[in-house]
Amino acid sequence: MKTILIVEDEMTISRVLKAYLDKNGFTTIQSYSGSEALQAFSAHNPDLILLDVMLPDGDGWSVLEALRKDSTTPVIMLTALGDVDYRLKGLTSGADDYITKPFIGEEVVARVQAVLRRSRTLLQTGDIKQYGSLKINLQSHTVHLSGEEVTFTPKDLSLFLFLANHPNQTFTREQLIENVWGMDYEGSDRAVDLAIKRIRKALGGWSSEQGEIRTLRGMGYQFSVYEA
Repeated sequence: MKTILIVEDEMTISRVLKAYLDKNGFTTIQSYSGSEALQAFSAHNPDLILLDVMLPDGDGWSVLEALRKDSTTPVIMLTALGDVDYRLKGLTSGADDYITKPFIGEEVVARVQAVLRRSRTLLQTGDIKQYGSLKINLQSHTVHLSGEEVTFTPKDLSLFLFLANHPNQTFTREQLIENVWGMDYEGSDRAVDLAIKRIRKALGGWSSEQGEIRTLRGMGYQFSVYEA
């Protein structure tokens, strides 16, 4: 049974979210502030977090930033702000999805199930790939650079492992959305560009002589590796 941490200071909304998630077989934990959320996260290690942007002791972005320092737990942002800049900020900061208020309870459950499904079905092969100082374990879903583990958000890890499992093949944004985000994704395909940017930053110590994440203009992205 998956555990969902609900971080929402409006009691009515929190109760509605809890009711829908409980009805669909999830275990729920409720927090009403950023500080409570971080304490609950440490105590319960939830499988996913529903995180409101507006909180009484700060905002959801600072909570997300604190979580992403040492965790890849999926996070769905809840916001009453429909502006595209806030959506992009969430994706850039490492959120896995966003839901704009007012929302339908069934939609929240569907989004939660979709994010959990994508994080659970990254790749099923047991290969270990080594490209110079970069080591990719497709079974344990880990990436090491010069012996140090590289930390990605769940979505970025899914994207990177998909590309790494198909070296020197080019994929359009649409193909990457379908294979990594899923057919039910309704956001902008710019999420792919933002994820690629974060992946490149995380792999900053990987020599371009060994390989690179290439952008092929008008075609898409490719995990390019070069023979020694």
